[in-house]
Amino acid sequence: MTDLKKTPLHSLHVELGAKMVPFAGFDMPVQYPLGVKAEHLQTREKAGLFDVSHMGQVRLTGNNPAKALEALVPVDIIDLPEKKQRYALFTNEQGGVMDDLMVTNEGNDSLYVVVNAACKDQDIAHMKANLPEDVQLEVLDDRALVAIQGPEAKTVMARFAPETEKMVFMDSVHMTIEGVDVYISRSGYTGEDGFEISIPEADADKFCRMLLEQPEVEFIGLGARDSLRLESGLCLYGHDLDTETTPIESSLIWAISKIRRNGGDRAGGFPGADKILSQIENKDFTRKRVGLMGSSRAPVREGTEVVNSEGEKIGVVTSGTFGPTIGAPVAMAYVPTEYAALETEVFALVRGKKLPMTVSRMPFIEQRYYRG
Repeated sequence: MTDLKKTPLHSLHVELGAKMVPFAGFDMPVQYPLGVKAEHLQTREKAGLFDVSHMGQVRLTGNNPAKALEALVPVDIIDLPEKKQRYALFTNEQGGVMDDLMVTNEGNDSLYVVVNAACKDQDIAHMKANLPEDVQLEVLDDRALVAIQGPEAKTVMARFAPETEKMVFMDSVHMTIEGVDVYISRSGYTGEDGFEISIPEADADKFCRMLLEQPEVEFIGLGARDSLRLESGLCLYGHDLDTETTPIESSLIWAISKIRRNGGDRAGGFPGADKILSQIENKDFTRKRVGLMGSSRAPVREGTEVVNSEGEKIGVVTSGTFGPTIGAPVAMAYVPTEYAALETEVFALVRGKKLPMTVSRMPFIEQRYYRG
């Protein structure tokens, strides 16, 4: 436990009574005295504040970093408008997913990139090994990262920075709030409207206390973060995405920009392009990530076997929990394509008992991103 890293907000979590657990090499809050269910509903109904400083923040500058990064992802980075953010994927030569990430065009040939905590070191090494010499990579390890999420997040942020009200989903902006230099995007990992805020490490505690003083805001731990993202159909790398599974098998075809697909102006040119583009064109894949919803109240956890009506194993749950907003078990699993149609009935094998589950549309609840 002693070699766990700590975020700049660690002492604040402890002060507020958080239960701390190891996560991606960090000592992180899994829940606060409020409890996971109440934290989940707090975010859906008001506003929740999340410490995501364990994630990697990187800046790419130099000679056309957009062109350089685009060679590593199946996404349109070159035409990403200034002050806009986009979801992207690092793929390997076999077409598998190495990580998912967020990329922002800061303008002036500068990209701001956020990668997952568990993949941070390998992602940075991957970029350093594959970016040309005239593109510089700076690790922003002197900054914290927090997210304020929920229907009241916009009200809270407008008190301190009225200009944030004009932002729409995936907008980003540099600004000063109460003397603190922040970098804000209107995005998040809960399915709710909200903002992600990069803050200098030295100002993180003060800035978060300021937000927590607002009556709408509570700190939220990893437990509720997981149930919130799962209800919203959002993948967790290392669980729902991995190096053995392509974006198409992962039901992320929407994340492959049309300009990078066959017939597009910049088709291919990314690792694993042949396999990924063949799967789009020819549908030559045999399994798919689906959403499952249960009819009982028993949660179906990660690792649970999925079987057909004859009891034959057809897949495994990659993420699963009881959805507090929905009031039912929700899960993601990989199943053969013949079982992937909506409304197909399959069964989760829980303690030897077959629990019926239905292949359901994701997200399980309506996403409420603010698009203007």
